[in-house]
Amino acid sequence: MNAPAIVVNDLTKNYGSFPALQHLDLEVAQGEVFGFLGPNGAGKSTTIRILLDLIRPTSGYVEVLGQTPRAGGADLRRRIGYLPGELALEGRGTAGELLKFLADQRGNGTAARIDALAQLLDLDLAKKVGAMSKGNKQKVGIIAAFMHQPDLLILDEPTSGLDPLLQQHFLGMVEQAKANGQTVFMSSHVLSEVQQTADRAVIMRAGQVLGTENVDDLRRRAPRSVELTFGEEIFADDFARLPGVRDLVVEGNTLRCTTEGEVDGLFKMAAKHPMLSVLSTEPDLEDLFFDLYERH
Repeated sequence: MNAPAIVVNDLTKNYGSFPALQHLDLEVAQGEVFGFLGPNGAGKSTTIRILLDLIRPTSGYVEVLGQTPRAGGADLRRRIGYLPGELALEGRGTAGELLKFLADQRGNGTAARIDALAQLLDLDLAKKVGAMSKGNKQKVGIIAAFMHQPDLLILDEPTSGLDPLLQQHFLGMVEQAKANGQTVFMSSHVLSEVQQTADRAVIMRAGQVLGTENVDDLRRRAPRSVELTFGEEIFADDFARLPGVRDLVVEGNTLRCTTEGEVDGLFKMAAKHPMLSVLSTEPDLEDLFFDLYERH
């Protein structure tokens, strides 16, 4: 069995008296896409900077690709592709020149690979970086992270500034990285992009973990809005106490509710009446995210 790509045990980081991270435990398997979720200020970027040895923890243990970030040094970071959340790119050079410089510094990444990614993301490599929009700078950062096909991709708010079409291209790049056996650690406050790609996800709040879950399990448990229309009048009392049913509204022959988890009881009760239509929304992790926050 392969060793985990990332191990975090009892990680704490204080900025003065402010606790940015509190006793964080994480384990990311090799070859998985791991979603690191939470709003701004949840501790996501602080965790990433510790993984990259950009800052040091107050206490706790961190291991990345089998090494501590400090001991691994430059050799370890060559195996990592990093996209920071705040990407500051300035200067008179072109995007192509910058990316070639970064590839030369790492000793990996080819001109053909850079050209292919630039074409996929619709980036003009001849344009000067300092004159680029936020979205185009983000494309440069994405190419810099992916171009050397690293063992581990650490992506902090990766689709910030990208239009919806390019967001889909990016998610396709993540799926291809997974198919290649690469590990992806993706921080985001946009749950929909993680929902499409991640195997597991952790939800953070104020430097602490609210839960770590398999994304397919989360999707099954996520709230779903259901509307049933019957061929006769129905009564709310028949449905009010069914397990997994809440926010029940019955108006004449129409029932609306929110379901969680197993809904077998709802549809067995509904089958006792002639049904005309069933409308059910796909579950969204966004709803589960806010539900977890309310419970805590």
